[in-house]
Amino acid sequence: MANKKISVTMTKSKIGRLASHKGCLIGLGLRKINQTVNVIDTPENRGMINKIAYMLKVEGI
Repeated sequence: MANKKISVTMTKSKIGRLASHKGCLIGLGLRKINQTVNVIDTPENRGMINKIAYMLKVEGI
């Protein structure tokens, strides 16, 4: 499971969001709308993705 990658794309703006949700975006390495990053499939990253799923498009699960 640790070798698997997930592709995460930010689809909505972080303006006006909760501080904890902004922190999840930073933790995933997302800064701009439509930016895509590949993250390792770990429980920590899955938790951040689940918390802000309404702002993301996720592929590779």
